[in-house]
Amino acid sequence: MSAKSNATAGKNSWMGAVPSSWDVKALKFCADLVTERVDGSSDSGAAYVGLEHIESKTGRLVRAEGSQDSAESTVNRFQTGDVLFGKLRPYLAKAAVADLDGVCSSEILVYRPHGLAPQYLKHVLLLDGFIEEVNSSTYGSKMPRADASFISRLPVPQPPIKEQIAIASYLDAETKRIDGLIEEKRGLLELVEELRLSTIHDVITKGLRPNAPRTATGVPWIGDAPSHWTVMAIKRLSPVKRGASPRPIDDQRYFDEGGEYGWVRIEDVSRSDGILNETSQTLSELGSSLSVKLEPGALFLSIAGTVGKPCIAGRKVCIHDGFVYFPDLDIDSRYLFRLFESKLPFRGLGKMGTQLNLNTQTVGDIMIALPPAHEMNEIVLYLEEKLGEFHELRAHVEQEYLFLTEMRAATITDAVLGRIDVREQMPYMTAKSRTSQGSTS
Repeated sequence: MSAKSNATAGKNSWMGAVPSSWDVKALKFCADLVTERVDGSSDSGAAYVGLEHIESKTGRLVRAEGSQDSAESTVNRFQTGDVLFGKLRPYLAKAAVADLDGVCSSEILVYRPHGLAPQYLKHVLLLDGFIEEVNSSTYGSKMPRADASFISRLPVPQPPIKEQIAIASYLDAETKRIDGLIEEKRGLLELVEELRLSTIHDVITKGLRPNAPRTATGVPWIGDAPSHWTVMAIKRLSPVKRGASPRPIDDQRYFDEGGEYGWVRIEDVSRSDGILNETSQTLSELGSSLSVKLEPGALFLSIAGTVGKPCIAGRKVCIHDGFVYFPDLDIDSRYLFRLFESKLPFRGLGKMGTQLNLNTQTVGDIMIALPPAHEMNEIVLYLEEKLGEFHELRAHVEQEYLFLTEMRAATITDAVLGRIDVREQMPYMTAKSRTSQGSTS
């Protein structure tokens, strides 16, 4: 730690100890809460900032000027240098310094600091500890909002103003550097996913023998396929049926912690890597008798929630009507799993995500190119090995990404709370003045 800790000042607060040369005050004593509410139509020419214009966690405004095409009927005025903080769903961590005058959503609190540098206050308001404390004051289950009076009473650190400026400057530069690295990792993850899906597509439409004669299939997502493959609708392989649910689903008679069949929910599939070995609930004998039972190895596909995600049962499970399954499938389910995983068969069926329109008919009508059984087995084994390599690469990049995000959060916390000394960034401070504010360890 850079300076002698002020344990008393930080005691029983969200921040812990801060350097002894710093003050700790309630936010209301170092920043005024501005409430200049006006009718949005009366300020039609002013720049408008909504919650959607403040990036989560970064403190950046993604739009700070322009028309009020999305402005609410009642807005709050702000001016350059004010600090904007989102009170709606505060866990999203939305705070930014205004770089112009304008109006903002009534869901944004406007703070006008005195004794605190705006950029420093922004970093304080974005600290994980501060956000957690604010989030504890929310009310409303569907649209949780923070209590402004609660926030105003929260203690915040107040270093000497020059040190605030140095901390803010240090963090602006350091977070920009780290954000650049994070963006690189994010781009690499996207590239790995593109290559993974491209690999699946190439193999399930062209096979493993690139020189084999090809024929146009007439199916846009497939294109030309090996001539000896069979093009058919999925419903020719098996009927497509929906799951079923015992009703009412919250009746505890239908559940048993020691039940034989796991109860598959959309969240279970969303969290899985494609093989579902665990479910958060299991059904009783009565519950499973009123649902659709699947044995290990069975393939099913989500048509609600995370639409279009395939899954293979790794244990005995029951599925509800948010899934479809293939009761008479007599080919390797892993081949059809990879086909669905590529997302390409869903083209033209709607926008990926919640807008994708899937049901038993649309899934059954999907056209696929089917290789002979021996080739299908070769393709399944090849993809398992090749995609395993992508999985390892992705896991490595994700680990680096997580490390960088944690380092970013720790860097901000350590600098804002004085746990690292950034005063070497302030050439105008003399050695004597540094010594008077606490010696470094």
